[in-house]
Amino acid sequence: MTGTMVVPTDAVLPYRAMAYNNAWANHRLLAACAPLSQDDFVASRTSFFPSLRATLNHILLVDRFYVDAMEGGTLGPAAWADPEPYATVTTLRQAQSEVDQRLIAVVEGLGTADLDRIVDVHRGHRIQRERMDRLLLHLFQHQIHHRGQAHAMLSGTRIRPPQLDEFFSVGEANLRAAEFAELGWTEDTVWQADAPRS
Repeated sequence: MTGTMVVPTDAVLPYRAMAYNNAWANHRLLAACAPLSQDDFVASRTSFFPSLRATLNHILLVDRFYVDAMEGGTLGPAAWADPEPYATVTTLRQAQSEVDQRLIAVVEGLGTADLDRIVDVHRGHRIQRERMDRLLLHLFQHQIHHRGQAHAMLSGTRIRPPQLDEFFSVGEANLRAAEFAELGWTEDTVWQADAPRS
Protein backbone atom coordinates (compact mmCIF):
# COMPACT_ATOMS: atom_id res chain seq x y z
CA MET A 1 0.00 0.00 0.00
CA THR A 2 1.45 3.35 -0.98
CA GLY A 3 0.73 6.60 0.77
CA THR A 4 -1.03 7.27 4.02
CA MET A 5 -4.76 7.70 4.41
CA VAL A 6 -5.63 10.81 6.41
CA VAL A 7 -8.80 10.41 8.45
CA PRO A 8 -10.43 13.69 9.57
CA THR A 9 -10.53 13.98 13.32
CA ASP A 10 -13.23 16.64 13.27
CA ALA A 11 -16.52 14.85 13.96
CA VAL A 12 -18.45 17.87 12.66
CA LEU A 13 -16.89 17.63 9.17
CA PRO A 14 -19.51 15.24 7.67
CA TYR A 15 -22.36 17.45 8.92
CA ARG A 16 -20.63 20.53 7.52
CA ALA A 17 -20.17 18.82 4.16
CA MET A 18 -23.85 17.79 4.14
CA ALA A 19 -24.97 21.35 4.88
CA TYR A 20 -22.88 22.67 2.00
CA ASN A 21 -24.07 19.88 -0.29
CA ASN A 22 -27.66 20.72 0.58
CA ALA A 23 -27.17 24.38 -0.30
CA TRP A 24 -25.39 23.50 -3.54
CA ALA A 25 -28.09 20.99 -4.55
CA ASN A 26 -30.82 23.56 -3.89
CA HIS A 27 -28.87 26.15 -5.86
CA ARG A 28 -28.47 23.76 -8.80
CA LEU A 29 -32.09 22.56 -8.74
CA LEU A 30 -33.63 26.03 -8.43
CA ALA A 31 -31.34 27.39 -11.16
CA ALA A 32 -32.66 24.64 -13.41
CA CYS A 33 -36.23 25.59 -12.49
CA ALA A 34 -35.65 29.30 -13.19
CA PRO A 35 -36.52 29.14 -16.93
CA LEU A 36 -39.84 27.39 -16.28
CA SER A 37 -42.97 29.27 -17.16
CA GLN A 38 -45.24 30.06 -14.24
CA ASP A 39 -47.76 27.61 -15.72
CA ASP A 40 -45.15 24.82 -15.63
CA PHE A 41 -44.13 25.76 -12.10
CA VAL A 42 -47.68 25.42 -10.74
CA ALA A 43 -48.93 22.64 -13.05
CA SER A 44 -50.42 19.58 -11.40
CA ARG A 45 -47.96 16.68 -11.42
CA THR A 46 -47.73 13.21 -9.91
CA SER A 47 -45.86 13.24 -6.62
CA PHE A 48 -46.41 13.53 -2.87
CA PHE A 49 -47.12 17.25 -3.34
CA PRO A 50 -49.10 18.19 -6.46
CA SER A 51 -46.70 20.63 -8.14
CA LEU A 52 -43.13 21.84 -8.29
CA ARG A 53 -44.18 24.99 -6.46
CA ALA A 54 -45.81 23.02 -3.64
CA THR A 55 -42.85 20.64 -3.32
CA LEU A 56 -40.18 23.32 -3.31
CA ASN A 57 -42.14 25.46 -0.84
CA HIS A 58 -42.45 22.41 1.42
CA ILE A 59 -38.68 21.88 1.44
CA LEU A 60 -38.18 25.52 2.37
CA LEU A 61 -40.78 25.58 5.14
CA VAL A 62 -39.53 22.41 6.81
CA ASP A 63 -35.97 23.75 6.59
CA ARG A 64 -37.13 26.92 8.37
CA PHE A 65 -38.92 24.87 11.04
CA TYR A 66 -35.87 22.78 11.94
CA VAL A 67 -33.21 25.46 11.46
CA ASP A 68 -35.16 27.76 13.76
CA ALA A 69 -35.22 25.02 16.41
CA MET A 70 -31.46 24.44 16.01
CA GLU A 71 -30.94 28.18 16.49
CA GLY A 72 -32.91 28.00 19.75
CA GLY A 73 -36.10 29.50 18.32
CA THR A 74 -39.74 28.64 18.97
CA LEU A 75 -41.25 29.13 15.49
CA GLY A 76 -42.88 25.71 15.53
CA PRO A 77 -45.89 24.98 13.29
CA ALA A 78 -46.20 28.66 12.40
CA ALA A 79 -43.49 27.78 9.84
CA TRP A 80 -46.12 26.24 7.57
CA ALA A 81 -49.13 28.44 8.33
CA ASP A 82 -49.01 29.35 4.63
CA PRO A 83 -48.06 26.17 2.73
CA GLU A 84 -46.97 28.03 -0.42
CA PRO A 85 -45.74 31.49 0.58
CA TYR A 86 -43.51 31.84 -2.49
CA ALA A 87 -45.44 31.99 -5.73
CA THR A 88 -42.51 32.17 -8.14
CA VAL A 89 -39.18 30.43 -8.60
CA THR A 90 -37.38 33.75 -8.23
CA THR A 91 -38.78 34.57 -4.79
CA LEU A 92 -38.51 30.97 -3.58
CA ARG A 93 -34.91 30.73 -4.75
CA GLN A 94 -33.89 33.74 -2.66
CA ALA A 95 -35.72 32.49 0.43
CA GLN A 96 -34.19 29.01 0.09
CA SER A 97 -30.71 30.49 -0.24
CA GLU A 98 -31.24 32.44 2.98
CA VAL A 99 -32.29 29.40 5.02
CA ASP A 100 -29.47 27.33 3.47
CA GLN A 101 -26.99 29.94 4.73
CA ARG A 102 -28.58 29.80 8.18
CA LEU A 103 -28.16 26.01 8.25
CA ILE A 104 -24.51 26.31 7.23
CA ALA A 105 -23.99 28.86 10.01
CA VAL A 106 -25.56 26.48 12.55
CA VAL A 107 -23.24 23.65 11.52
CA GLU A 108 -20.17 25.89 11.27
CA GLY A 109 -20.84 26.96 14.85
CA LEU A 110 -20.86 23.41 16.20
CA GLY A 111 -18.06 21.79 18.13
CA THR A 112 -17.82 18.04 18.60
CA ALA A 113 -19.48 18.30 22.01
CA ASP A 114 -22.46 20.09 20.44
CA LEU A 115 -23.45 17.08 18.34
CA ASP A 116 -25.20 15.46 21.30
CA ARG A 117 -26.72 18.74 22.53
CA ILE A 118 -30.48 18.46 22.95
CA VAL A 119 -32.59 20.68 20.69
CA ASP A 120 -36.14 21.66 21.64
CA VAL A 121 -38.40 21.27 18.62
CA HIS A 122 -41.68 23.09 19.20
CA ARG A 123 -44.49 21.00 17.76
CA GLY A 124 -47.39 23.16 18.94
CA HIS A 125 -48.99 20.72 21.38
CA ARG A 126 -45.66 19.39 22.66
CA ILE A 127 -41.92 19.95 22.63
CA GLN A 128 -39.86 17.22 21.02
CA ARG A 129 -36.36 16.90 22.46
CA GLU A 130 -33.82 15.58 19.96
CA ARG A 131 -30.04 15.36 19.74
CA MET A 132 -28.47 17.83 17.31
CA ASP A 133 -26.72 15.13 15.25
CA ARG A 134 -29.94 13.14 14.80
CA LEU A 135 -31.93 16.24 13.95
CA LEU A 136 -29.39 17.26 11.31
CA LEU A 137 -29.45 13.80 9.74
CA HIS A 138 -33.25 13.85 9.73
CA LEU A 139 -33.30 17.24 8.00
CA PHE A 140 -30.74 16.20 5.38
CA GLN A 141 -32.78 13.06 4.62
CA HIS A 142 -35.96 15.11 4.30
CA GLN A 143 -34.31 17.52 1.87
CA ILE A 144 -32.91 14.73 -0.30
CA HIS A 145 -36.26 12.90 -0.37
CA HIS A 146 -38.26 15.88 -1.59
CA ARG A 147 -35.59 17.21 -3.96
CA GLY A 148 -35.76 13.81 -5.63
CA GLN A 149 -39.49 14.28 -6.13
CA ALA A 150 -38.94 17.75 -7.61
CA HIS A 151 -36.22 16.30 -9.85
CA ALA A 152 -38.66 13.70 -11.18
CA MET A 153 -41.37 16.31 -11.77
CA LEU A 154 -38.91 18.47 -13.66
CA SER A 155 -38.47 15.53 -16.05
CA GLY A 156 -42.03 16.17 -17.20
CA THR A 157 -41.12 19.65 -18.44
CA ARG A 158 -38.92 20.92 -21.25
CA ILE A 159 -36.11 21.42 -18.69
CA ARG A 160 -33.53 18.68 -18.28
CA PRO A 161 -33.17 17.87 -14.57
CA PRO A 162 -29.70 18.64 -13.20
CA GLN A 163 -27.42 15.97 -11.78
CA LEU A 164 -27.89 15.82 -8.01
CA ASP A 165 -26.77 12.28 -7.22
CA GLU A 166 -23.05 12.80 -6.65
CA PHE A 167 -21.55 14.04 -3.43
CA PHE A 168 -18.77 16.45 -4.32
CA SER A 169 -16.64 13.83 -6.08
CA VAL A 170 -13.05 15.02 -6.44
CA GLY A 171 -13.02 14.11 -10.12
CA GLU A 172 -16.08 16.28 -10.82
CA ALA A 173 -14.94 19.45 -9.06
CA ASN A 174 -14.63 21.19 -12.42
CA LEU A 175 -18.32 20.48 -13.15
CA ARG A 176 -19.44 22.48 -10.12
CA ALA A 177 -16.74 25.17 -10.13
CA ALA A 178 -18.98 27.83 -11.71
CA GLU A 179 -21.77 27.13 -9.20
CA PHE A 180 -19.31 27.24 -6.30
CA ALA A 181 -18.10 30.61 -7.61
CA GLU A 182 -21.72 31.84 -7.71
CA LEU A 183 -22.11 30.71 -4.10
CA GLY A 184 -18.81 32.32 -3.07
CA TRP A 185 -17.17 28.99 -2.17
CA THR A 186 -14.13 26.94 -3.05
CA GLU A 187 -13.59 23.23 -2.50
CA ASP A 188 -11.63 24.18 0.63
CA THR A 189 -14.69 25.97 1.99
CA VAL A 190 -16.49 22.62 2.17
CA TRP A 191 -13.62 20.37 3.16
CA GLN A 192 -11.73 22.59 5.56
CA ALA A 193 -10.12 20.30 8.08
CA ASP A 194 -9.96 22.46 11.15
CA ALA A 195 -8.31 21.29 14.33
CA PRO A 196 -10.72 19.13 16.32
CA ARG A 197 -13.29 21.26 18.12
CA SER A 198 -14.59 20.39 21.56
